[in-house]
Amino acid sequence: MTATANMEGNYSETLAAFAANLTFDAIPPAVVERTVNLYVDWLGSALGGKGARPVESIARFARTMGPADGPAEVLIDGSRTTPFFAAMVNGAASHFVEQDDVHNGSVFHPAAVVFPVALALAQQLNASGRDMIAAAVVGYEVGIRVGEFLGRSHYKVFHTTGTAGTVAAAATAGRLLKLSPAAMLDAFGSAGTQAAGLWEFLRDAADSKQLHTAMAAANGLMAAQLAADGFKGAKRILEGSKGMAAGMSSDADPAKLLDRLGERWATVETSFKYHAACRHTHPAADALIDVLVKHKLRAQDIARVVTHVHQGAIDVLGAVVKPQTVHQAKFNMGTVLALVGHYGYAGVNEFEQHFLADPVVAFRGKVEMEYDEEVDRAYPARWIGKVTVYTTDGRVLQGRVDEPKGDPGNTLSRDEIAVKLKQLVKFSGALDEAQAAQLLDGAWQVASQPRVGALLGSLTAAAA
Repeated sequence: MTATANMEGNYSETLAAFAANLTFDAIPPAVVERTVNLYVDWLGSALGGKGARPVESIARFARTMGPADGPAEVLIDGSRTTPFFAAMVNGAASHFVEQDDVHNGSVFHPAAVVFPVALALAQQLNASGRDMIAAAVVGYEVGIRVGEFLGRSHYKVFHTTGTAGTVAAAATAGRLLKLSPAAMLDAFGSAGTQAAGLWEFLRDAADSKQLHTAMAAANGLMAAQLAADGFKGAKRILEGSKGMAAGMSSDADPAKLLDRLGERWATVETSFKYHAACRHTHPAADALIDVLVKHKLRAQDIARVVTHVHQGAIDVLGAVVKPQTVHQAKFNMGTVLALVGHYGYAGVNEFEQHFLADPVVAFRGKVEMEYDEEVDRAYPARWIGKVTVYTTDGRVLQGRVDEPKGDPGNTLSRDEIAVKLKQLVKFSGALDEAQAAQLLDGAWQVASQPRVGALLGSLTAAAA
């Protein structure tokens, strides 16, 4: 049944009721399967963040402030702490290698804020895999709709994963805590008033991106636990006259908050990230690969590349002209296309080893972004990739992809997700090959597990 707002137009209330009442049995099997795939994909990103300087900094803070033991697991080192601090560290780790999932229409990375909360609370509560997956679906469905509601104007200044992500995390936690609809609405109110995340960090290679996901996960969890204790939150935090949209958007559309709730499953619209870079670079990267393969070109054969992009790509990527760090390079169109041109893929190892290599820097200077009306009109529902390639022998070649690798219509198989996880844990040193295989065996079966227990503790014991 399609949800509609009540007579007072309280969209927040209707969305909260959906979040509180959704049961595992009401979720179609295809949505459950997709959610499990997204969970396994997230594990790779979370483990891939091990050793990253900003992630380790947040982890040191958590160890200083939190207990040395607890019911929830920190994935980068297998330590135990409270759900609050585990969600914080796992949220930070999830968003470092730039291969966590993304929902196109909301320009939102759900996994980085949903699964850190779902796993931490499930471990604390001895919840079943069914309950954890149901809570994750709630987080995806709520967070995606909040991102769509806030609109394109929001994304120009605010990092949607930090803002909508805080509400998504609260919804996830609230479902595991079995909040009533009224308490879930309180959780939304407390989450929304804490929602934050600004794009300014990209200009000087600051570490804020990991802080955004860390605090969205932790603050959303806190909002739900406060609501469980009777703490009251604003009842119209999303659409109210002093709510999130009022302060953060000029094109908010409240109808998107309730878009076919229970009929349209936004979770299955979520894309996997193939390249280890900002998603705004992926369409152009895939379009360039299309040209390279079709015309059997090498990077040395290319004199110039024009990428035809939507305005959002210019807004985000335009701030990074000469990247100084690996992470900043992942937000530079020229670097991503240079890696694709030279290596056929912009993965974690390609960035780590080559982002400042002379051939990559030289190619970077050949790339420019140009606003394209067709691409912009399709965005954010569709992320079209178009490039014009000028060769050194005078040819002008066109490349285009309508669904970049990882989109629902061009998705990753379970085998490809497994390969991706193995690559990421090898990159970070989080697990050895045998441990990665064992983790995968259990993770694919999460929905049938009677209790979500430790993930890494059992691997260590098995390897000993």
